[in-house]
Amino acid sequence: MATETFPLVVEKVNKHLGSTHVIKDMSFSLERGMIYGFLGPNGSGKTTTIRMIVSLIAPNSGEVYIEGSSIKTEREKALKHIGAIVENPDLYLYLTGMQNLRQFAQMSAEPISEERFEEVIRLVELEHAIHKKVKKYSLGMKQRLGIAVSILHRPSVLILDEPTNGLDPKGIRDLRDYLRKLARDEGVTLLVSSHQLNEIEVLCDRAIVINDGTVVDELHMGTNKQSHEQMTITIEAEPVEKAATLLQPLGATKQTERGLEIEGQLYDAIPQLVRTLTENDVSIYAISYQKRLEDAYFSLTEEKRGDAT
Repeated sequence: MATETFPLVVEKVNKHLGSTHVIKDMSFSLERGMIYGFLGPNGSGKTTTIRMIVSLIAPNSGEVYIEGSSIKTEREKALKHIGAIVENPDLYLYLTGMQNLRQFAQMSAEPISEERFEEVIRLVELEHAIHKKVKKYSLGMKQRLGIAVSILHRPSVLILDEPTNGLDPKGIRDLRDYLRKLARDEGVTLLVSSHQLNEIEVLCDRAIVINDGTVVDELHMGTNKQSHEQMTITIEAEPVEKAATLLQPLGATKQTERGLEIEGQLYDAIPQLVRTLTENDVSIYAISYQKRLEDAYFSLTEEKRGDAT
């Protein structure tokens, strides 16, 4: 694998904690500007993997490359390209937001310009609170300040471990918007570890699923790669017989108690499907994918657990 092609490469990494083989030949790579979910049951090795990526612990074997630089042999060069928040942001509560930014900026290998401070503050929308003490911030504001701290030095990879813990629905939505903005406006590649499957499904382009210390699959969500994947779509529409006739050219159709099911390579066809029905006076009450991330996740992790028993 050409490691310089990808912002982050984990290559055949193994980790033993005492007599337990926690991470087993773990391998995956992240493409630039994409948002990845990092999923797995408790004890599957997510946090251990993240701690190795950010060089908090060392693997027993294998390599982690960040922008082509090895964490083992070029640690300083590799780490300048990465930002991370593991669990809650580590902030100074009795300092203001700006004082926190300046304090952490002193740890950067390169000086941070005033323009960059202003840019980051605008990006996370903390202009109104940046000169207030952090102890007065809401949890969501602390998360946003933590992200600002982690991207001051313009990393190309940002790793977040359970970033929505404790956030209310508005805080979760706001955080999702900021992360998308990072990927879009800063070209940052994100790896987001979470147990919130529905949030990963909404936020991420792809999800890496691990179990028992190894990658079991990489799932694609909302990307053009779905164009080539088989899927089943369920539509509740009236009159259902007319809908079935109109949609027959798209793939195999059948009527069920839930409505009409269509199977095929349908992702790119969904807009045309909706137009065809509405332009022909068919009323659509609901349209959904039959198989969601939750189904795929449990299928993968439970199947792996069954294989191990």
